[in-house]
Amino acid sequence: MPRNRVVPRLVPEMPLPAPRADGREAGRDRRPFLAFDLRPVLFTIGLLLVILAFGMCVPAVFDAVEGNDDWKAFLASAAITASAGGGLVLANRCPAGIFSIRQAFILTALIWTVLTFFAAIPFLLSPLGLSLTDAYFEAMSGITTTGSTVLTGLDAMPSGILLWRAVLQWLGGLGIVVMTISILPMMRIGGMQMFRAEAFETEGKILPRAAQLSAGITLILLAFTAILVSALMLAGMTLVEAVVHAMTTIATGGYSTSDSSIGHFDSAAIDVIVTMGMVAGGIPFMLYLRIVHGDWRPIFRDTQVRAFAYVLAASIAAIAGWLIFARGFAPLAALRLSAFNVTSIMTGTGYASADYTQWGSFPIGFMFFLMFVGGCYGSTACGIKLFRFQIMFEAARLQLKRLIQPHGVYMPTFNRRPLKDEVIGSVVSYFCFFILFFAALSAALTFDGLDLVTALSGAGTAMCNVGPGLGDIIGPAGNFQSLSDSAKWMLVAGMLVGRLEVFSIFVIFIPSFWRG
Repeated sequence: MPRNRVVPRLVPEMPLPAPRADGREAGRDRRPFLAFDLRPVLFTIGLLLVILAFGMCVPAVFDAVEGNDDWKAFLASAAITASAGGGLVLANRCPAGIFSIRQAFILTALIWTVLTFFAAIPFLLSPLGLSLTDAYFEAMSGITTTGSTVLTGLDAMPSGILLWRAVLQWLGGLGIVVMTISILPMMRIGGMQMFRAEAFETEGKILPRAAQLSAGITLILLAFTAILVSALMLAGMTLVEAVVHAMTTIATGGYSTSDSSIGHFDSAAIDVIVTMGMVAGGIPFMLYLRIVHGDWRPIFRDTQVRAFAYVLAASIAAIAGWLIFARGFAPLAALRLSAFNVTSIMTGTGYASADYTQWGSFPIGFMFFLMFVGGCYGSTACGIKLFRFQIMFEAARLQLKRLIQPHGVYMPTFNRRPLKDEVIGSVVSYFCFFILFFAALSAALTFDGLDLVTALSGAGTAMCNVGPGLGDIIGPAGNFQSLSDSAKWMLVAGMLVGRLEVFSIFVIFIPSFWRG
């Protein structure tokens, strides 16, 4: 085997011995409950915890320079996290990165749950005085790039906390792009299996190995962040404000340095820069890799990108038209407000430059449904993702044709490639599970005492990882601080299920998953 092989990759699992006639397996008394090795999973989690510990040093440095005592909380958190991560690495040394399908599912779930626990430690140790529930909620919202918050008084908050929230969203955005390109297609989740060839098996492949792919995406994310920092500082932001908003813009996360979000700055230049950054975050990062390697054609030919552009442009025009003709806004002001807030909701960023719940009933309903659409596959954007809607529409279109011409032969396609029945079935199953969980979460939130608008929008914004909901409590002008602990934990579950594409979480609760 060549020594320069780079992983991670998924490998098929070895079948367990066939059962004997008496129902027991040959050579053993009973089938083990844990039928696979967890060492590669724990080893990888340990490495990621070490990286998270280094991330905690960034806000510690800023706080130390500014003379804030919070640097001690970040340093202590980094020590705890690095110790736990280092212990997992040393205790689970093995051939790294070779995962079975079951190990990949466990790894995906543990990354966002275990890392979130350690990411919450700085909030617990800081002078903010957050409870475990609030700290975990804030950390989960950050690492899933949701952007919902329980914090108030952001304008006067130490730089370290503001930067830590931004670091969480930046790392979460990077993690979701890498996961959706290199892991989820192998797990055949929600139709993503059709992108497996795009990442690894196409002719003239760009970066054929997952580690190289991850490195390339990291460099592109860093480049976008640096460009946004420079542009925002030129537009009038301070260094800390520019760094925070650059990181949370390209990650489509939405954490800000002010309770008023981007509206605090009241700057057309900042609105334009951030809007362009959110659009960039909603486009597949694989296409940026192709551009870096001199191939500009895919970004113009990709049907998903074109659909993203069409839906976004039509939505901006619809809201801008409403503001002009129904609310009497000046055309330029209407276009500026519409472009920023529509892009923020559709990509799942969650910034707000105005309280759009005051614009009338049409924008409220429109924004609610738009949050479910999301951006493109392989981007940092949230939501259901446009490609799934395209596949559903393609399947429905062909079904209508079959009703008219029952004997016709039709082949569904996506991006000029034929669609297999397995992909269509997977997308349909995803929609069904998404709607069922959304309904269950909404009902549970109303049972907890929330009004219908708050419950529906809270469930939607959690599962679509958008950030603000609707209504006076969790709308663009509010936050999630006043919700009960039980409601916050339910929303944490919604954020996790939505970010990990539903099936990644549900499958691990099936008992047969843990057995051969």
